[in-house]
Amino acid sequence: MFAVTSAAAAPQPTEDFGQVGVPMAFAAGEEIYAQDEEADMIYRVVRGAVRTTRLLSDGRRQIGDFYYPGDLLGLEAGSVHRFSAEALGACKIQVIRKSALGLYGEDGLKIERMIWSETARELQRTQEHVMLLGRKSACEKVACFLLDMARRFRGDVAELPMGRQDMADYLGLTIETVSRMVTQLQADGLVRFLGCRRFEIRNPVGLANLVEA
Repeated sequence: MFAVTSAAAAPQPTEDFGQVGVPMAFAAGEEIYAQDEEADMIYRVVRGAVRTTRLLSDGRRQIGDFYYPGDLLGLEAGSVHRFSAEALGACKIQVIRKSALGLYGEDGLKIERMIWSETARELQRTQEHVMLLGRKSACEKVACFLLDMARRFRGDVAELPMGRQDMADYLGLTIETVSRMVTQLQADGLVRFLGCRRFEIRNPVGLANLVEA
């Protein structure tokens, strides 16, 4: 059995914004920032989990990514947010205005270095997401998603902060397909779900082989 744990229990990073920025609390489903809103704020997840979403012209929803404690979000190449951000559950977010970083001296420089590092990591995640959407079968997509969650956290049982519809919108699948693939992975003895959101990986080598096939 592969050990994983919940996003809520993920270890905190050693670096953060310190005393710089303003802590804000958000309830489940509450919007943190909006699509096409001015992007002058940087957000760090302190507690909880966040999803970024974009509404397409035909009304469909695309999920960009999920963010967990220690992650930065709101990093944009342009002047506005391409995605909106919403709390998946009760969240604590630390917020700082990018244009004010110069006022904080060494702390501001430290945060700017963090932003550059996180921007590079965000680009890598985006590239991996594109490959996932374009090159993987439905079963491989779901397996890859679960394995990524398992690699991110450690413990006995993972409790996914997102529901099946969120998984489907992130993977470019229907919710029915996600449910079928979860059932198939369980039947193959690769994972075991202990409810809609709690799971454990039973065969990490087999799951990795499926993802890398």
